[in-house]
This record gives sequence, C-alpha cells and structure tokens, in this order.
Amino acid sequence: MSSRQFVLANVRRNQPAAAPLPPLPAFERSPVDLPVAFGDALERMGGRLALPPAGVALDEYIRSLFPQASVICSATGEVHGTFSVADVRDPRELQGVDVGVVRAAFGVAETGSVALGERELGVNALGFLAQHLVVLLDPAAIVADLHAAYWQPWFREARYAALMTGPTATADIEGVLVRGAQGIRSLTVILVPGPD
Repeated sequence: MSSRQFVLANVRRNQPAAAPLPPLPAFERSPVDLPVAFGDALERMGGRLALPPAGVALDEYIRSLFPQASVICSATGEVHGTFSVADVRDPRELQGVDVGVVRAAFGVAETGSVALGERELGVNALGFLAQHLVVLLDPAAIVADLHAAYWQPWFREARYAALMTGPTATADIEGVLVRGAQGIRSLTVILVPGPD
C-alpha cells in the first residue's frame, strides 16, 4: 500500500457521521420590481440589459447588437446563430466564438446574476471562451436575492453551477479597469419569456 493510499484509507475510515445541512432561513424583503432591480444591478456590474423590439426575431436582434460578429454559437433552440453548441465535439472548438447565446435557469435581482449550468451552456466552455455572451432570461424567472436563489431546485439538480455577474474584469495594473481580461468581454441579458 502506497503512502497516498494509506492516508486516504485512514481519512475514509475516520470520517464523522453524516449530518443534515442546516435549514436555509427565509428573509422577508420589501416588494420590488424584480426586472428593474435586476437590470440596475447588472449594469452596476458592467453588464447590459436589452429588450428586443416587438416583431423582431431574436437572431436578427442579436446580429444588430453585434454587427461585427461572424461566429455566433447558440446553446438554445430559440436562436440559430451560425452553429449550435450541440455540434461541438471538443471545447477548444469554441475559442473562435464571437458571441455565445444561452438561456439562464433564473436571474437574481440583488446581484444582477444569471444562473448557468451544464444544461444551459451545453458545453461549459461556451460561457468563458466566447468574446461576448448573450443570455436569454425569462422575467418571471427572476428571484429577489441570493437567499431565494439557493432555494431553487436547480441547485440540487445541476452538476455544474455558476452565478455569472457581468463580464470578467480586472483593475490590478495601475488601477485601470480592463474588461474581458480572463473571459467574456461583455454580458448582455435579453429579457424574453421562456419557450412554452
């Protein structure tokens, strides 16, 4: 038996008994217009909220937001883009994506965050290798705060979960804010009801 196996066997043998997690408290909040609060928080974090004009198809609207984009990868059947994430065989294929399009499980008004997991992204790398990320969000799927977010069954069902809030950013070098330093350069959330 190797030293590693010996240590791991001892750790497994001496684990404490499993205990249930403590209950999550419910916090009462003042009534608030959740889509407005979500949009305000999102913009504070460097993202943008977009509302498509009536009668304009999502594909057309997204192309108008990113006219220079030549590669648009969609992880939702609501937007076609130039190719589907279902066609990706290796995550490295996503390195040339200009715009990634996904549908969030829900949004959090308190922070302007969107909940994304393996079902929403299709390939997890889409949320980080694309230059710009467009997230479709049903206004009815916005919860008030992080406490309400953790009550969502999605957290127990997703194998991979991320609450994404705005584009990546850093201000380490000379205090200058740089967006897109380690991932997406922009995050655009389009409020549009979910498919039936």
